[in-house]
This record gives sequence, C-alpha cells and structure tokens, in this order.
Amino acid sequence: MSGAGGHLLPPEWLPRLERLSLSAKRRIAGTQQGKRRSRKLGSSLEFADYRVYSPGDDVRRFDWGVYSRTGKAFVRQFMDEQELTVNLFVDCSASMGAVMSASSGESSAPTSGRDNQSAIGSAKWLLARQLAASIGYMALSSYDRLQVACYSRSIHARLPVMRGKGSAHRLFSFLQGAQTGGEGSLGAALAVPGTLPRRPGMTWVFSDFWLEGGEDELFQALSLLSGTGQEVVLVHVLSREELEPKLAGDLRLVDSETMSGKEVALTGKVIDAYKEELERYRMMLSRVCAERGMSYVLIPADMPLTDAMFGVLAGAGLVTS
Repeated sequence: MSGAGGHLLPPEWLPRLERLSLSAKRRIAGTQQGKRRSRKLGSSLEFADYRVYSPGDDVRRFDWGVYSRTGKAFVRQFMDEQELTVNLFVDCSASMGAVMSASSGESSAPTSGRDNQSAIGSAKWLLARQLAASIGYMALSSYDRLQVACYSRSIHARLPVMRGKGSAHRLFSFLQGAQTGGEGSLGAALAVPGTLPRRPGMTWVFSDFWLEGGEDELFQALSLLSGTGQEVVLVHVLSREELEPKLAGDLRLVDSETMSGKEVALTGKVIDAYKEELERYRMMLSRVCAERGMSYVLIPADMPLTDAMFGVLAGAGLVTS
C-alpha cells in the first residue's frame, strides 16, 4: 500500500481531514474518553467550573491554590468528552462496479464491473470508498469507535471496532481490497443476525441505492437502523451515465447484478421518462430521510473528492471544521 492512505486517499488529504469532525446531533456516552464534547461534566482536560468540595470527591481535583487563597475547599470540574460510535456500510454489490460498454453492432449495454473496470464504473466504486475512508479517518482522528462493513445481500466483510489513527492503515487496506459482486439489498443485509450496530451512534451508508424492493426495502432498512438508535446518513453515489444517460437506439440492457437482459428501444422520450423517474426516486429518498430525522445527500461519481467533502457534506452540516 503506497502512501499513508494507500491508493484511495493521497497523503496530503489526511491533514485536512484531521481538521474536520463529524457533526453528530446526539452526544453519546461511551466507555472511553474521546474528543467529542458533551453538555455533561466529566473527566477531560478542559476546565469547566468549580464547585464546593464534598466528602468522597476525587482528591486529585482538589484545587489547593484556591484553598490557600480563600481557605475554602473547591474541586475542579471538566467538560466530558464522549466517544461516538461510527458505523460505515459500503455497498459492494455488482451495480457499484457496473460499467457501460459497447456491445455488438451499434448498441450499448450495462455490464458487470467485476471483469471490466473502466473509468465509468470504477469512478462510482472509487468515490464511494474514498468517502468512506475519509469519514472513517475523521472518526479515528477523533478517537471515536469505528466499525466498517461491505454488504450486498449479506455482509461480505467486516472490520471489528477500531479506535485511534493507528488503525487507519487497517481501514485503508480493507476498503482498498474490497471487491464488487452479487445482488444488493440493504434491507436483507441489515436483517442478518449480528449485522445491526449494538450501540447507539452514527451510521453512514454509501450506495447507489438501486434497491430491488424499492420503497418497501428502504423503509425496512431505515426502520432497522432507527430501532438501534442510529443517526443515519445516506450517501447516494451515482455515475454521470446514470444521471444523464447518453444511450440511444435499439439496445439490449443487461442487469449487472442478475445478468438478465431486456430489449429496449431507447428514444428521447424514453430517456426523459427515465430521468423523471430517477428524480422522483431521489426525492422519495430525501423525503423519507427527512421524515425520520435522517440525512440524505447525492454525490455524482465524477465530483472531485474535495468538492464532495467541503461542498456537499459540509454544506449539509454533516462535517464541520
């Protein structure tokens, strides 16, 4: 693995991420001290206030300077810096690596990215992993608890709980080596026993959200996450070809996950209908998340990583400097 971030993140990107933090709405009490400030008083190194000494107080907080000046016994209080549990779910189904390639004659068709990693297909898969690596590194830099999993219809691979920047190489190696393949179903993956987060926290899902079950599957997945006390962020990554298809003519379109095909005459009217349906679907994702107090953002796969982080995610209030 070359560089501090492997091939996913350039080394110069990491110091910029260290100056950012995840903007979690909830303050979550943890078992270890992190850098996430709570409204409660605790045991961090940042002074908050004095209070009168009571028997049983930690004598290490006794302020002898105040006692020598006033003759009164006070103990120091500090801000409680609490950890956040961050869960990253990265969609590794075949559609995340799907590419558009010319077939025989003058037609084109979607093909599986497992065998053909062209610039189109790899852009979506690469950006999803870059975003996951960036969010994960920010969590590690803040001494938050981090868990990462790649899923299709089940969990393909998982990293156990990590803390601290010393674990960053495990995060980068894991995401660098992840492969796409198989049918995707967020609802089915989360329904597998042991998949759901065990602690309240912040869960990020990076996916193209081509859900076979449509709205019903989305409702199921979000309900499962909400039931575990998660603050959910859906990061919708789509290729430029999915957002603005340029295909035309009599084509055979092949589903990259099921490998089933369908003959289609792609006219301007059909393309317009597709764009309208895609817009309706995106608005549904956004509405469903808003109704549940969750976050949704769309990031085109050809968007520079800097714009995605400092533009889209920062603009949505999901990361702060």
